[in-house]
Amino acid sequence: MTGIITRFAPSPTGYLHIGHAASAHHVWDYAGRHGGTALLRIEDIDQTRCRPEYTQAIYEDLGWLGFSWPLPVRVQSKCMRQYETVIQHLAGHGFAYRCFRTRAEIKDLMMQSGATRPAYIGRPLPAAEERDRLARGDVYAWRLNLQEIRSELGKVWDDLAFAVDRGGGLATVKADPFLHGDIVIARKDTPVAYHLAASYDDHIQGVTHIVRGTDLADAPHIQRVLQVLMGWKQPVYVHHDLVLDEAGKRLSKMAKSASLRDLRRYGHRPMDIWQRLSLQ
Repeated sequence: MTGIITRFAPSPTGYLHIGHAASAHHVWDYAGRHGGTALLRIEDIDQTRCRPEYTQAIYEDLGWLGFSWPLPVRVQSKCMRQYETVIQHLAGHGFAYRCFRTRAEIKDLMMQSGATRPAYIGRPLPAAEERDRLARGDVYAWRLNLQEIRSELGKVWDDLAFAVDRGGGLATVKADPFLHGDIVIARKDTPVAYHLAASYDDHIQGVTHIVRGTDLADAPHIQRVLQVLMGWKQPVYVHHDLVLDEAGKRLSKMAKSASLRDLRRYGHRPMDIWQRLSLQ
């Protein structure tokens, strides 16, 4: 594939709703207007919530809406060894460390410190203490070591930036990795976390433009670090508005927003979805 490549990357943790239809439209429309290709990727790294029937429904819903995509579809759960290799590389160079603190402990720590942003910055344990905790079977998560990465990158860190297509040309945005802090890149119940898996996949699939909702507008601040550190390709970011319900709240699976599957059962047609979204 050559030219612009973008992707739609839903997680099969529930059935797609009308907000997903809007997001998919933005992805395929952007690719179409620029003579590019839109890929489909299944981001099913959370095996505690993802289910095969939701994955199958994604294919059915998108096909019903009229979208098509190149095969094979990249499915993250089938790529775990690739992510493990990246995590081992980061850990081996001191760019990731084992964090034994629980979410509750970190939350309390942040409150006690009076931090103005909910971003955690930690440090690896001394080697002897880490060995003892591992021997006891204590649970840990792998976290990105931003302090070590900043030291390694030097001036490159100060110049970190990413490009955003805002419709009237490209804008350069200075990256602030500390906005996210030492993000989790893997934990016991999730062998790889979102930022690492998505950034790696975008690189390996040759994605040039990432079209997604404004709820992820801050994601490039930390993903840019991974891209520079690992020598991965730098995409352009495009952010679209989210679909809101009558109360002005974002549609979501957690809020039990009406699924495309249900709308289809009730007799809705694809044109009804586009008309509702004013995208016909």
